Amino acid sequence: MIVNEHIAAYLDSLATTLPESLEQLEQEALINEVPIIRKSAQELLSFLLILKKPKKVLEVGTAVGFSCLLMNEFLPLDSEIVTIEKVPMRIRSAKENLDKATNNQRITLFVGEAMEALKLLCKQSGSIEEIYIPKTKRSFFPNQKEFLEELPRFQKKYDFIFMDAAKGQYMNFLPYILELLSDDGILVTDNVLQEGSIADSKFSIPRRERTIHMRMREYLFTLTHSKDLKTVVLAVGDGMTLTVKQSL
Repeated sequence: MIVNEHIAAYLDSLATTLPESLEQLEQEALINEVPIIRKSAQELLSFLLILKKPKKVLEVGTAVGFSCLLMNEFLPLDSEIVTIEKVPMRIRSAKENLDKATNNQRITLFVGEAMEALKLLCKQSGSIEEIYIPKTKRSFFPNQKEFLEELPRFQKKYDFIFMDAAKGQYMNFLPYILELLSDDGILVTDNVLQEGSIADSKFSIPRRERTIHMRMREYLFTLTHSKDLKTVVLAVGDGMTLTVKQSL
């Protein structure tokens, strides 16, 4: 815990009650040890969405669809969400959960490697397995005509991006993320403090975890020291950053 456990429990007790379907999905994820955003992170994310009222949302890291469906609850009706996931087991669960959601016609799941999907969104050469639209339960594959017809509508700027994917890849994703982020958009990154170990010396970190530790430190340094960005690092959940482009 990066926040005193007693205080964290109290703050969680003040959190907004989730819709029954999300409460159930949250409990299932916890039982099955599927990582989802923590209560305090849920509260911050929902607050930002209500404040920002974004029309185009990009999520990197769908998992079982919990955070996507959480965002879906707090977005204007004319908003769109694109979410990306590559793990087959997670994709099966995500599709099932997204299919059950209300207003799911505005959610689109990109199945494949995040880097490849981001390249496609940036109008570069990339490939993914499919585009999945929950409402119609249709899949558009890269070699199909439907895919080429659908793709351009996703190749636009996003005014809200939520990154919660492979932590060791954040730095590699960042150039594409910033290209996709609109000038007035906000980038929210989850799990940046690594249970507080990010503040420790790399020599105190188990050898197998040092690469991710160093890459996350590099990511945080880049976000907080770039003249083109303004970033705040918050001890919420397992650490979150809020980043906007800075006009000089």
